[in-house]
Amino acid sequence: MPLQIGVTGGIGAGKSVVCQIFGALGIPIYSADDRAKWLLNHDTVLKTAVLGLLGSNAYQENGIYNRAWVASQVFHQPALLQQLNALVHPRVRQDTQQWIQTHQNAPYLIKEAAIMAKAEANNGLDKVILVQAPVALRVSRTKQRDPHRTETEIKDITARQMPDDERLKIADFVVYNDETQLLIPQVWQLHQLFLTND
Repeated sequence: MPLQIGVTGGIGAGKSVVCQIFGALGIPIYSADDRAKWLLNHDTVLKTAVLGLLGSNAYQENGIYNRAWVASQVFHQPALLQQLNALVHPRVRQDTQQWIQTHQNAPYLIKEAAIMAKAEANNGLDKVILVQAPVALRVSRTKQRDPHRTETEIKDITARQMPDDERLKIADFVVYNDETQLLIPQVWQLHQLFLTND
């Protein structure tokens, strides 16, 4: 089995950019958040379960997952969010396993997710990379990327995510995306390390 490397970080830290660099080096990337969105729209079993939990407003008339409405429902209801995650996460885990099977000949694999446990904590990961950036920079990046979100909303999301000092406890490596250090050399160094670590 190839090494499985997790990439995590807070909203706006630059996880996707780091993953794009690994991707440009020929490494397969699994984005848990993107796949969860895809499954919510295309997996009929999951769609049925979500409709059962949240009702018909969870999907628009055209059958597309009503992300904004669902977010507004679960934002202040942790128990409901937990129930929704209990439907989505097992399906994403199955999807991940299928993806791994199709990439067994890769030198190593990258799995990107906003929420992640320490490597070897029953998550199949061998190492975890934390992408780190100051909160103010993360907020301004997210505002640029998602202009429909207010600064207050972004700060709320940031506040509800795992704090940076907690994330550091699960990290085996840290990539600094703080605009004071170049990203590509940091990723290249890790790439070389993972290639020699099969």
